[in-house]
Amino acid sequence: MIDDVSHIANMAIASHHFTASMKYQSRIFVTLRPSVLDPAGTAVQSALKQMDYHVDSVRIGKYVEIILDAADEAEASQKLNETCDKLLANPVIENYRFELTVIEEAKA
Repeated sequence: MIDDVSHIANMAIASHHFTASMKYQSRIFVTLRPSVLDPAGTAVQSALKQMDYHVDSVRIGKYVEIILDAADEAEASQKLNETCDKLLANPVIENYRFELTVIEEAKA
């Protein structure tokens, strides 16, 4: 019985280490929430106006690219949501969205 449990545990550990993963490229866009003032955007809008480029509005944000490994798109999305919530975006004043693209399929 103990040998069976040990064998099952070893199989689980081995399968964990050899789980096929795919490589994803993510494009992350972090922007201020609409209710938050954007002094940098206002300054750029003003400069554009002085250059005779009249625009209705300017909002400044951040763009980040990350390449990551994940078993599937759901796992990649979960990892990116955690990364954005904990590091890349301030959820009090910023929104984020991301796009995922498979750049390398899992090897058989």
